[in-house]
Amino acid sequence: MILTKAQYDEIAQCLVSVPPTRQSLRKLKQRFPSQSQATLLSIFSQEYQKHIKRTHSKHHTLEAIESYYQRYLNGVVKNGAAPVLLELANEVEYAPSLMARIILEKFLQERDGTPPATWLAFGNEIQCTWLRSQIIKFPSSKSVINSMLRDPSQIPDGVLANQVYQCIVNDCCYGPLVDCIKHAIGHEHEVLLRDLLLEKNLSFLDEDQLRAKGYDKTPDFILQVPVAVEGHIIHWIESKASFGDECSHHAYLHDQFWSYWNRFGPGLVIYWYGFIQELDCNRERGILLKACFPTDIVTLCHSTA
Repeated sequence: MILTKAQYDEIAQCLVSVPPTRQSLRKLKQRFPSQSQATLLSIFSQEYQKHIKRTHSKHHTLEAIESYYQRYLNGVVKNGAAPVLLELANEVEYAPSLMARIILEKFLQERDGTPPATWLAFGNEIQCTWLRSQIIKFPSSKSVINSMLRDPSQIPDGVLANQVYQCIVNDCCYGPLVDCIKHAIGHEHEVLLRDLLLEKNLSFLDEDQLRAKGYDKTPDFILQVPVAVEGHIIHWIESKASFGDECSHHAYLHDQFWSYWNRFGPGLVIYWYGFIQELDCNRERGILLKACFPTDIVTLCHSTA
């Protein structure tokens, strides 16, 4: 689904005042019935992540962490079965999975006497220096926290384990469950693209084959024989199982697409969930955007594949 900048802005504006819940996504679909749910979900997730990045630091001050932890403790004392942590995250407009990480880290710090890892990002110079010295003594703290978030049954406190679990399964934008889903969807679309290339009898090298040849940064597929799409020569194709908004597309241009262009020549990016129409402005420079697999591929024998 290709949207104009005005259409995208209208959707994004509707997301400013709604919480990141599945109920909000349903309301968004009712508000924009002509848009696919996959496209709306991708925009929904991207806009929420922008909000979290803008407000991330205020949730990681020492005062905020202590306040959240005390509110959590007071809440579970009153009713350990209630979704205390999830409600706290929603109240302060922070991702439930990230709130769970803060509380879990604080819990382990209180239990083991280790410093919070977030000090590396938000602490002062003295705190950071001390923390780095402590990490030598407790090298697995981050990996342990990640493991516990993936499997809350490892958390040595049943009440906290349940609270973390509730946060993970109710977070539709962050957390290990969402990461697994995104990875699976990304892989699914790469397989779909591979099957379409095979169906068109186009010879290619995939990312694994290219890395085996020593390439460190590669697109998903390199065409061994270039093709033409809408009058543009294509040497490579990149699959993106997301919506191409300004923020993500400009980051991809900087980190990936121009590097591919510099090494392999002009190429095609497929944003399977659509993109902002005005972003498809680099065709003459060698980067073409599509929202689906092209149907008008021209091969060297001058026929449409």
